[in-house]
Amino acid sequence: MAERPLVVVADPIDRAALERLRGGPCRVVDASGDPATLAVQLADATAMIVRSRTKVTADLLRAAPRLTLVARAGVGVDNVDMAAASARGIRVVNAPAAATTSVAELTVALYLFLVRGLWPAVTATKSGRWERSAHGRELAGRTVGFVGYGRIGREVARRLEPFGVPTIAYDPFVPAAVDRTEVVDWPTLLARADIVSVHAALTAENRHLLDARAFAQMKPGAYLVNVARGPLVDEAALLAALKSGRLAGAALDVFEVEPPVNRELLEQPSVIATPHIGAMTVEGQGRAGAEIVDEVLRALRGEPLRALVAPPGGRP
Repeated sequence: MAERPLVVVADPIDRAALERLRGGPCRVVDASGDPATLAVQLADATAMIVRSRTKVTADLLRAAPRLTLVARAGVGVDNVDMAAASARGIRVVNAPAAATTSVAELTVALYLFLVRGLWPAVTATKSGRWERSAHGRELAGRTVGFVGYGRIGREVARRLEPFGVPTIAYDPFVPAAVDRTEVVDWPTLLARADIVSVHAALTAENRHLLDARAFAQMKPGAYLVNVARGPLVDEAALLAALKSGRLAGAALDVFEVEPPVNRELLEQPSVIATPHIGAMTVEGQGRAGAEIVDEVLRALRGEPLRALVAPPGGRP
């Protein structure tokens, strides 16, 4: 009797999803508690489940000669060497919709915190100061400009409708929106948006898309929100734009290096910083685990995959 295929879980996933995987037609090794042993555990693996901690490099793939599937329990696959996986014929899948609601809700919360000036008010009150002068502005009527208009951007736009917020978007892969958001070019988005909200995938081509030149083209007093990937923003240029007063503030859930090392940026009173928690709700992680386990089980049963990620320059 042939031995059942081995699935290695490299990063922690939802417990219920893990138990359901263990009931499938496979052996399961949970290596998430000891990353140092991962390469050894992969020697006989058919599939590997990762989140964002594990970097699926060409070297790691070489440690897994029998690997046919990398399953990312989340959206972005910038921690996976897609070229190396494609060269080996290893399929890569993700959970594209799992975090949509969680990230969209955090995004709207960050808008409100920035525009209303809530973070300084919270810290002042907690430190014993009672500062009740005119504070912040309303979100209503401010234009939000989305950099990238996929699932999350569209969900944010839907949540903004009751606030009376006009929305525009720049996305070279979206020629026209199917909702009330207006698709515009890059200079127009920078010039018109009161809040530039970043939701793009990270590629080799768009690293530091938001740089000194882009900040110079933004409206004076505009805000930046990044809940996508840190390297999309040049943090040194952002710090300069904040210190000069060109930008009124920024909310960052992601950073060029994580954990962040630019202490001067973090210590700016106009910066709200969170530790890459956009997808980290109980519900979001539950969906990510469930969706990725479904996909792994489909692969093991030889069924068509629903969330296959295209290799660079190719099709899924």
